[in-house]
Amino acid sequence: MTGNNKLAKPYDLEERTFLFAKEVRMAIKSLPKSIANFEDVKQLVRSSGSVGANYIEANEALSKKDFLMRIKISRKEAKESVYWLRLLLETNELKIQKDIERLLGEAIELKKILSSIIEKSKG
Repeated sequence: MTGNNKLAKPYDLEERTFLFAKEVRMAIKSLPKSIANFEDVKQLVRSSGSVGANYIEANEALSKKDFLMRIKISRKEAKESVYWLRLLLETNELKIQKDIERLLGEAIELKKILSSIIEKSKG
């Protein structure tokens, strides 16, 4: 995410989670090279991609139980992405601070959407 680009928020959650993972990958290219950032970025790349991958698997679930498990994993990965984004934000003097803050907001929104899906699916 560079310049005036804003994270798109399509109604299709598969596309939205894909864009989130893509934008994470674009933003981290500008981070300073350090051992801590390298380790944090590895974790963030994994968790941000896993949000969408598990959401896609949930949509292919064979049972309601499997669907709920996959959605819960997707939500867990969104929560983890929030953690790594916060850590990067608070441990770096970032030229891309607004990009990371926007990604953090998107991760929080995805977590809330997934929580809502879980709540609606329990009934």
